[in-house]
Amino acid sequence: MKIAKATLSNFRQAPRKMRLVANSVRGKRVTEALVNLDFVAKKASSPIKNLIMSALANAKALDIATENLVVKTIKVDSGSILYRRRPAARGSAHPIRKRTSSIFVELGENELKSKKLKVIKEIQGSKEKKINSKKL
Repeated sequence: MKIAKATLSNFRQAPRKMRLVANSVRGKRVTEALVNLDFVAKKASSPIKNLIMSALANAKALDIATENLVVKTIKVDSGSILYRRRPAARGSAHPIRKRTSSIFVELGENELKSKKLKVIKEIQGSKEKKINSKKL
């Protein structure tokens, strides 16, 4: 089974916020996931959609059939943290952590559906053989 991958490093949004959108897409068919991301009102939906489209393009480059593809894994980890300071009372300063996210997407074939399709084709083939043998 072939797998298509894509990554996005150091996207300037906190991983906690990115995971909300990533969890809504995990395990869905690619076409369904892309349509759902159009209607999610979060900043994270756009880069995740672009990343899934990039993984889909990688799948086409690897000659993988794209109609059965599913978002097999989508992982959001923390990227590098930008440290800043905020002025505080009496000349002191408080730290500010501007967090970034690294996203990893893996597209694979839906194993259950592909197995079901194989079984259905085998059943149809056996029915055709029975019909052909009856005609003779």
